[in-house]
Amino acid sequence: MSITSSKSIGLVPAVESAKDQAIENQKGLENHKKAAIHHEAAAKHHLDAAKHHEDGNHEKAFASTIAAYGHHAMASEHQQADLKHHALKSK
Repeated sequence: MSITSSKSIGLVPAVESAKDQAIENQKGLENHKKAAIHHEAAAKHHLDAAKHHEDGNHEKAFASTIAAYGHHAMASEHQQADLKHHALKSK
């Protein structure tokens, strides 16, 4: 284990425990999976919107577009959480 002086109060371990690392890896994995689920749902709703437009049902197309946007927003939140996680880990 290497030791660095990160604060003026003393020395701290630079390496996390294996358990802490496993927890952090699990958080990243969950963020990726949740983002993927929302991306897939957004794609489905976009395809539904296109079909509704083809059928001339523009109100249903609009509703599907809004649903797609909601899933896109949720996917983005999970992506941002993962990016923050990686940014903090690289410091």
